[in-house]
Amino acid sequence: MRKVPRKRIRLLYEHRIGLYSLLVALPGILVSGILIWLQSWSVESKLALSIAGLFTWWMLALALHGQTIRPLQTLANVVGALREEDYSFRARGAIADDALGELSLEVNALADLLADQRIRAIEATALLRRVVEEIDAPLFAFDPDRVLRVVNPAGEKLLQQAAIRLLGRTADEIGLADCLSAASEALVALPANSSSVRWLVRQSKFREKGVPHTLVVLSDVSRALREEERSAWQRLIRVLGHELNNSLAPIKSIAGSLSSRLAETELNPDQRRDFERGLAIIEARTASLNRFLQAYRQLAQMPPPVIRKVAVLPIVERVVLIETRMVVTISRGPDVMLMVDADQIEQMLINLVRNAVEAALEPGPVSDQAGNPANTDDVRKPQVTLNWTVEDQNVVLTIDDNGPGLLNPSNAFVPFYTTKPAGSGIGLALSRQIAEAHGGSIVLSNSTRKSGCQVRVVLPSAKE
Repeated sequence: MRKVPRKRIRLLYEHRIGLYSLLVALPGILVSGILIWLQSWSVESKLALSIAGLFTWWMLALALHGQTIRPLQTLANVVGALREEDYSFRARGAIADDALGELSLEVNALADLLADQRIRAIEATALLRRVVEEIDAPLFAFDPDRVLRVVNPAGEKLLQQAAIRLLGRTADEIGLADCLSAASEALVALPANSSSVRWLVRQSKFREKGVPHTLVVLSDVSRALREEERSAWQRLIRVLGHELNNSLAPIKSIAGSLSSRLAETELNPDQRRDFERGLAIIEARTASLNRFLQAYRQLAQMPPPVIRKVAVLPIVERVVLIETRMVVTISRGPDVMLMVDADQIEQMLINLVRNAVEAALEPGPVSDQAGNPANTDDVRKPQVTLNWTVEDQNVVLTIDDNGPGLLNPSNAFVPFYTTKPAGSGIGLALSRQIAEAHGGSIVLSNSTRKSGCQVRVVLPSAKE
């Protein structure tokens, strides 16, 4: 039969200290008691002295017990408070050259260190939170299950939803699956945004409470890519313009010389007319091609804007008065000032209003609010409206028309691309170049509430 080991009974530390305190003084008490009872005193005196000795012995033992246990209990309370991240407690009796005092000094020093580290951690966390909130780049953090755990205000603005509605949803649900699947430093186009916007994806890994997370930071590189594209077009235009001008000048000169010498030649009337007609065509096409090149050179020779404080209303009124083919309605917005080059902004708005008017004047049926033809027998009444509002310290000018809209809005800003028979394909490209030179932007889209197109121009407002 297997023998079950007996459980060893162990006294608690404070009980052992109390027992040892009594045992230390026990020999002295026994000796003093024997000496008292060997005396010739009365029994009452011997009992009184014995009781007094026992009482003194007991009180000294309690004092020794208290002096040993209470400091340790205090230190235990301080360490427990530190474990609970409460750094307000300190041990008493923290003096040097004392065994218990040295321990108290070390515990208090540890509490001060942890308190300082806690304050620094709180400050660092607050700073990090503020940086994340203020950074313009959209920032997202996903857990291993691709569930969104952190989003900053720029991310909320990008997805057009509040953080409370985004957190806890998967990347597929909020339209960021491509960002997680793409390699770092890759370019993606988010479905929720304009197809002309390109985002550079940066990914990194971090751990929170031991759980791996993926940090995704998006950078809008559309403007940088457009700058590179614009530089390429400008270089191409300069090269082509130089080469064509070198050829056009002698062609025009030779055609003029030949035309002036026709009178000296012996040709019959029919031959003379053919030569004159051919030379006239050469001169006309040469002049037309030269004007064509001069128009395109605007893209390559746009001067930097001269910024000054101007009001919106006078610019808008001048632009509307220039258009004579139809009445452009001004939906007056707030009295606000712009920090822009007035001449360049006026030229930009002239281009945009001209495009809107040409679209509105295109023949077509009346459309309902959904953009569907209401009655093919009716004629659409051309309408163009220009208004402006203030959003996030920017002035937003909106030009609406009720034309047929755009079949391919993504190509609208491509230089040389046009759907008009007599168009040059530089108006919108030049307009966006002007807007971006002022730190603004242009967005072109088909109207979602009615037929036609909407141009949204964002420009910086003047600070009060």
